[in-house]
Amino acid sequence: MGETNESRLEQARREVSPRKLEKRMAIASASCTLFGREGYTRASVDALAAEAGVSTRTLYNHFPGGKAQLFQTVVTWTSSDVRDAQLALLRAMLDPERPPRPDDLERDLVALARAFVGLMSDYRNHFALVRHIHAEADHVPPEVLEAWHEAGPEPVGRALAGAMTHLADAGLLDLHGDAALAAAHFSALTSHAIVQSTHYGVLPLPPAETDRLVRGGVAAFLRAYGAT
Repeated sequence: MGETNESRLEQARREVSPRKLEKRMAIASASCTLFGREGYTRASVDALAAEAGVSTRTLYNHFPGGKAQLFQTVVTWTSSDVRDAQLALLRAMLDPERPPRPDDLERDLVALARAFVGLMSDYRNHFALVRHIHAEADHVPPEVLEAWHEAGPEPVGRALAGAMTHLADAGLLDLHGDAALAAAHFSALTSHAIVQSTHYGVLPLPPAETDRLVRGGVAAFLRAYGAT
Protein backbone atom coordinates (compact mmCIF):
# COMPACT_ATOMS: atom_id res chain seq x y z
CA MET A 1 0.00 0.00 0.00
CA GLY A 2 1.32 3.45 -0.86
CA GLU A 3 1.90 6.28 1.51
CA THR A 4 -1.07 8.38 2.60
CA ASN A 5 -1.03 12.14 3.13
CA GLU A 6 -1.24 11.60 6.88
CA SER A 7 1.76 9.23 6.89
CA ARG A 8 3.80 11.68 4.84
CA LEU A 9 2.95 14.51 7.27
CA GLU A 10 3.82 12.34 10.26
CA GLN A 11 7.14 11.41 8.64
CA ALA A 12 7.89 15.11 8.06
CA ARG A 13 7.20 15.84 11.71
CA ARG A 14 9.65 13.13 12.76
CA GLU A 15 12.40 14.03 10.33
CA VAL A 16 12.19 17.83 10.16
CA SER A 17 12.99 20.20 12.99
CA PRO A 18 10.01 22.16 14.42
CA ARG A 19 11.54 25.42 13.20
CA LYS A 20 11.96 24.14 9.63
CA LEU A 21 8.46 22.63 9.64
CA GLU A 22 7.06 25.96 10.83
CA LYS A 23 8.87 27.71 7.97
CA ARG A 24 7.48 25.24 5.45
CA MET A 25 3.95 25.80 6.68
CA ALA A 26 4.42 29.57 6.55
CA ILE A 27 5.50 29.30 2.90
CA ALA A 28 2.57 26.99 2.15
CA SER A 29 0.11 29.33 3.86
CA ALA A 30 1.28 32.34 1.86
CA SER A 31 1.29 30.31 -1.34
CA CYS A 32 -2.31 29.23 -0.75
CA THR A 33 -3.43 32.83 -1.25
CA LEU A 34 -1.49 33.22 -4.50
CA PHE A 35 -2.55 29.86 -5.91
CA GLY A 36 -6.15 30.70 -5.08
CA ARG A 37 -5.87 34.02 -6.89
CA GLU A 38 -3.75 33.04 -9.90
CA GLY A 39 -4.22 29.29 -10.26
CA TYR A 40 -1.54 26.68 -10.75
CA THR A 41 -0.38 27.59 -14.25
CA ARG A 42 -0.05 31.35 -13.78
CA ALA A 43 1.62 31.25 -10.36
CA SER A 44 5.38 31.38 -10.92
CA VAL A 45 8.00 30.22 -8.45
CA ASP A 46 9.32 33.79 -8.21
CA ALA A 47 5.84 35.10 -7.39
CA LEU A 48 5.28 32.35 -4.83
CA ALA A 49 8.57 33.14 -3.12
CA ALA A 50 7.74 36.85 -3.08
CA GLU A 51 4.29 36.16 -1.62
CA ALA A 52 5.93 34.14 1.16
CA GLY A 53 8.64 36.76 1.72
CA VAL A 54 11.49 34.36 0.98
CA SER A 55 14.04 33.89 -1.77
CA THR A 56 13.49 31.32 -4.50
CA ARG A 57 16.49 29.44 -3.10
CA THR A 58 14.80 29.21 0.29
CA LEU A 59 11.60 28.01 -1.35
CA TYR A 60 13.46 25.25 -3.17
CA ASN A 61 15.31 24.33 0.05
CA HIS A 62 11.95 23.58 1.65
CA PHE A 63 10.19 22.30 -1.48
CA PRO A 64 12.78 20.69 -3.78
CA GLY A 65 9.99 19.72 -6.18
CA GLY A 66 9.24 23.39 -6.75
CA LYS A 67 5.78 24.60 -7.67
CA ALA A 68 4.24 21.14 -8.08
CA GLN A 69 5.33 19.99 -4.62
CA LEU A 70 4.23 23.26 -3.05
CA PHE A 71 0.82 23.11 -4.73
CA GLN A 72 0.35 19.51 -3.61
CA THR A 73 1.24 20.49 -0.04
CA VAL A 74 -1.25 23.35 -0.06
CA VAL A 75 -4.05 21.34 -1.66
CA THR A 76 -3.72 18.34 0.67
CA TRP A 77 -3.40 20.55 3.74
CA THR A 78 -6.56 22.57 2.97
CA SER A 79 -8.42 19.48 1.75
CA SER A 80 -7.73 17.76 5.06
CA ASP A 81 -9.20 20.72 6.95
CA VAL A 82 -12.36 20.71 4.84
CA ARG A 83 -12.61 16.92 5.06
CA ASP A 84 -12.49 17.04 8.85
CA ALA A 85 -15.21 19.71 8.89
CA GLN A 86 -17.41 17.68 6.54
CA LEU A 87 -16.96 14.48 8.54
CA ALA A 88 -17.80 16.30 11.77
CA LEU A 89 -21.01 17.66 10.23
CA LEU A 90 -21.91 14.23 8.91
CA ARG A 91 -21.43 12.60 12.32
CA ALA A 92 -23.41 15.32 14.08
CA MET A 93 -26.35 15.44 11.66
CA LEU A 94 -26.66 11.78 10.65
CA ASP A 95 -25.62 9.90 13.75
CA PRO A 96 -25.90 6.18 12.86
CA GLU A 97 -26.85 5.43 16.46
CA ARG A 98 -29.81 7.80 16.28
CA PRO A 99 -31.37 7.73 12.81
CA PRO A 100 -34.00 10.40 12.16
CA ARG A 101 -37.68 9.64 12.31
CA PRO A 102 -39.22 9.20 8.86
CA ASP A 103 -40.99 12.55 9.11
CA ASP A 104 -37.67 14.27 9.95
CA LEU A 105 -35.50 12.70 7.25
CA GLU A 106 -36.01 15.43 4.67
CA ARG A 107 -35.40 18.14 7.29
CA ASP A 108 -32.13 16.52 8.39
CA LEU A 109 -30.87 15.99 4.84
CA VAL A 110 -31.63 19.63 4.02
CA ALA A 111 -29.68 20.72 7.10
CA LEU A 112 -26.71 18.56 6.12
CA ALA A 113 -26.69 19.79 2.52
CA ARG A 114 -27.00 23.40 3.63
CA ALA A 115 -24.10 22.97 6.06
CA PHE A 116 -21.91 21.38 3.38
CA VAL A 117 -22.64 24.25 0.99
CA GLY A 118 -21.85 26.74 3.75
CA LEU A 119 -18.30 25.41 3.97
CA MET A 120 -17.53 27.25 0.72
CA SER A 121 -17.74 30.47 2.72
CA ASP A 122 -15.81 29.10 5.69
CA TYR A 123 -12.93 27.78 3.55
CA ARG A 124 -12.73 30.27 0.70
CA ASN A 125 -9.04 29.69 -0.03
CA HIS A 126 -9.52 25.96 -0.39
CA PHE A 127 -12.47 26.24 -2.74
CA ALA A 128 -10.59 28.81 -4.81
CA LEU A 129 -7.93 26.12 -5.26
CA VAL A 130 -10.56 23.55 -6.22
CA ARG A 131 -12.00 25.94 -8.79
CA HIS A 132 -8.58 26.27 -10.39
CA ILE A 133 -7.97 22.51 -10.24
CA HIS A 134 -11.10 21.89 -12.28
CA ALA A 135 -10.24 24.65 -14.73
CA GLU A 136 -6.62 23.54 -15.16
CA ALA A 137 -6.89 19.77 -14.71
CA ASP A 138 -4.89 19.13 -17.87
CA HIS A 139 -2.00 21.23 -16.52
CA VAL A 140 -1.97 20.06 -12.89
CA PRO A 141 0.42 17.10 -12.31
CA PRO A 142 -1.47 13.79 -11.96
CA GLU A 143 0.13 13.08 -8.60
CA VAL A 144 -1.29 16.36 -7.28
CA LEU A 145 -4.79 15.43 -8.44
CA GLU A 146 -4.40 12.01 -6.82
CA ALA A 147 -3.23 13.53 -3.54
CA TRP A 148 -6.18 15.93 -3.52
CA HIS A 149 -8.71 13.13 -4.05
CA GLU A 150 -7.01 11.04 -1.37
CA ALA A 151 -7.03 13.89 1.15
CA GLY A 152 -10.62 15.04 0.78
CA PRO A 153 -13.17 13.88 -1.80
CA GLU A 154 -12.57 10.13 -1.44
CA PRO A 155 -12.85 9.78 2.37
CA VAL A 156 -15.84 12.14 2.44
CA GLY A 157 -17.52 10.17 -0.34
CA ARG A 158 -16.97 6.92 1.56
CA ALA A 159 -18.32 8.40 4.77
CA LEU A 160 -21.39 9.80 3.01
CA ALA A 161 -22.01 6.39 1.40
CA GLY A 162 -21.75 4.84 4.86
CA ALA A 163 -24.28 7.30 6.23
CA MET A 164 -26.65 6.47 3.38
CA THR A 165 -26.24 2.77 4.18
CA HIS A 166 -27.21 3.40 7.81
CA LEU A 167 -30.32 5.26 6.65
CA ALA A 168 -31.18 2.37 4.37
CA ASP A 169 -30.67 -0.10 7.23
CA ALA A 170 -33.13 1.99 9.26
CA GLY A 171 -35.69 1.60 6.49
CA LEU A 172 -35.51 5.27 5.45
CA LEU A 173 -33.87 4.91 2.01
CA ASP A 174 -33.73 2.43 -0.83
CA LEU A 175 -30.24 2.66 -2.31
CA HIS A 176 -30.96 0.23 -5.15
CA GLY A 177 -27.84 -1.70 -4.24
CA ASP A 178 -25.34 1.14 -4.75
CA ALA A 179 -24.61 3.32 -1.72
CA ALA A 180 -21.68 5.10 -3.39
CA LEU A 181 -23.83 6.15 -6.34
CA ALA A 182 -26.60 7.33 -4.02
CA ALA A 183 -24.08 9.43 -2.09
CA ALA A 184 -22.74 10.91 -5.34
CA HIS A 185 -26.28 11.74 -6.46
CA PHE A 186 -27.03 13.41 -3.12
CA SER A 187 -23.96 15.63 -3.46
CA ALA A 188 -24.68 16.48 -7.09
CA LEU A 189 -28.36 17.25 -6.55
CA THR A 190 -27.81 19.44 -3.51
CA SER A 191 -24.64 21.33 -4.45
CA HIS A 192 -23.86 21.24 -8.18
CA ALA A 193 -26.13 24.12 -9.22
CA ILE A 194 -24.87 26.24 -6.31
CA VAL A 195 -21.21 25.48 -7.03
CA GLN A 196 -21.64 26.35 -10.71
CA SER A 197 -23.67 29.52 -10.24
CA THR A 198 -21.46 30.88 -7.44
CA HIS A 199 -18.15 29.72 -9.00
CA TYR A 200 -17.29 27.88 -5.79
CA GLY A 201 -18.54 30.65 -3.53
CA VAL A 202 -16.96 33.62 -5.31
CA LEU A 203 -20.37 35.13 -6.12
CA PRO A 204 -22.69 34.01 -3.30
CA LEU A 205 -26.39 33.57 -3.96
CA PRO A 206 -29.11 35.19 -1.87
CA PRO A 207 -29.92 32.90 1.09
CA ALA A 208 -33.44 32.29 -0.19
CA GLU A 209 -32.13 31.05 -3.55
CA THR A 210 -29.56 28.79 -1.88
CA ASP A 211 -32.32 27.37 0.28
CA ARG A 212 -34.56 26.79 -2.76
CA LEU A 213 -31.83 24.89 -4.58
CA VAL A 214 -30.90 22.78 -1.55
CA ARG A 215 -34.50 21.89 -0.77
CA GLY A 216 -35.20 21.08 -4.40
CA GLY A 217 -32.12 18.86 -4.56
CA VAL A 218 -33.08 16.94 -1.42
CA ALA A 219 -36.65 16.51 -2.68
CA ALA A 220 -35.35 15.10 -5.97
CA PHE A 221 -32.99 12.78 -4.09
CA LEU A 222 -35.83 11.44 -1.95
CA ARG A 223 -38.01 10.87 -4.99
CA ALA A 224 -35.24 8.66 -6.35
CA TYR A 225 -34.08 6.99 -3.14
CA GLY A 226 -36.82 7.41 -0.54
CA ALA A 227 -38.08 4.13 0.91
CA THR A 228 -41.49 3.15 -0.39
